[in-house]
Amino acid sequence: MLLGLSAAALGYVLLVAMYRLYLHPISKFPGPKLAAVTSLYGFYFNVVKGGRYLWEIEKMHKKYGPIVRIDPNEVHIADPYFYSTIYAPKLREKDPKFVRLGDIQGSMLFTVDHNLHASRRAVLQNFFSKMSILGLESMIQKKTDKLAQRIKMAYQAGTVFNLDAAFAAIASDVIGEYSYGFSLDYLDQEDFGNEIRDSMLSILSLSHLMMFFPIPLSVVQAVPKQILQKLSPALANILYVRELVLEQANIALEESGKGGSAKKTIFEALADPSLPPEERAPTRIRDEALSLLNAGTETTAGILRVIFFHLLHDKTKLLNLRNELEKSPSASFAELERLPYMRGVINEGLRLAGAIGRLPRCVPTGTGLVYKQWVIPPKVMISQSHLFIHMNPDLFPDPHSFDPERWIRAQENGDRLENMLVAFSKGPRQCLGINLATAELYLIVATLVRRFDMDLYKTIFEDIETYRDYQVGFPKEKNPGLRAIITQDLCP
Repeated sequence: MLLGLSAAALGYVLLVAMYRLYLHPISKFPGPKLAAVTSLYGFYFNVVKGGRYLWEIEKMHKKYGPIVRIDPNEVHIADPYFYSTIYAPKLREKDPKFVRLGDIQGSMLFTVDHNLHASRRAVLQNFFSKMSILGLESMIQKKTDKLAQRIKMAYQAGTVFNLDAAFAAIASDVIGEYSYGFSLDYLDQEDFGNEIRDSMLSILSLSHLMMFFPIPLSVVQAVPKQILQKLSPALANILYVRELVLEQANIALEESGKGGSAKKTIFEALADPSLPPEERAPTRIRDEALSLLNAGTETTAGILRVIFFHLLHDKTKLLNLRNELEKSPSASFAELERLPYMRGVINEGLRLAGAIGRLPRCVPTGTGLVYKQWVIPPKVMISQSHLFIHMNPDLFPDPHSFDPERWIRAQENGDRLENMLVAFSKGPRQCLGINLATAELYLIVATLVRRFDMDLYKTIFEDIETYRDYQVGFPKEKNPGLRAIITQDLCP
């Protein structure tokens, strides 16, 4: 009996392998045979080796060319001029495997279906418009001033300041207040303790594993908390934050309809009684809020981390930016965006620290896509990593260098280099928070550069360099992050 079952299982595996190698719609596409046969090829590099498949894909492109088959049902294209064809058109759907991350499929970010995604995005679209974000400027600046006060206290005490944790704290406080209507006050914590960031990092660290083994967190929730904390502190932390946000979702639902027609917070909009009942479910609101809080924290903090590392590593760039800021009469977001060097600094941060992982999409119906001589059938996943665009030496010579002036040179030459900046993706699934994140970056960088002189403290390039892909860039080894000694307060 056992022998017969083993033979049947082996026969099934061989049949699947033969189909994928010779009969699958993309069987003729170039790439390693093992990647065509099984997703375990990617599993090895992303789970066993720790977020390294992207660099293996880079090697594939060097061997096979601009299009390679990297999974039984996925092709990867390394061509920056084809990016918009993949991501910009409306009718694109996500890979179901990639929405398992964090078990928050109720959020817009992890919605597979195009039409459902569009309806969910419409609920929040106005909250993140440029006009709405300009209305938030005073709130963002107020929190930035609080951050500056914390830095001043470190200067007066002569203590090392953890910029990494502080940047995550201000990012969480901003998106938290916009979501809840009240601040989470992580900037007031002595060590910038931040459950949102801790949960986000836990989710990201498990992201590749969860794509292969999608265990619903509702199942994990059945494990007693004390036991789960010992077995997996990361999972315990994720569940803790989910419970906190679910409580807030229930409060929003209880209060819905009592405050008039104007929706002042994101939670109020998600709990609007005019929405379909399934869209107002507590778990659906929780998932959307978690997605926004997570996305609004680590990505912004990571970009600030890279910007300030390079400004403090090469003080010439810091002084160039400060000199430009001193000539500007205004510190408003709108005015800061017009400063050429400032814009170059922000763009370099986005280029070097934006999201890097591949974002698979498919054309769900019709004839699919055509790339050169290759016809990519519908329902076959297509991806392109931001990393390969932002580090393309033809677009960005000496791509590893932090060079704000490359953007000024491009503008003077009439090159539309900013079109190749895809840190927030493009098209109808472009990051909803692009305007909020950009405003935060400009206001925080301008305030701190005007206000303080700092020196790096035990932080080297390898501490902030992208070495692992967990949807955002991780360094090779876990480290305390960006730390500095404050040497002068220029506005005492």
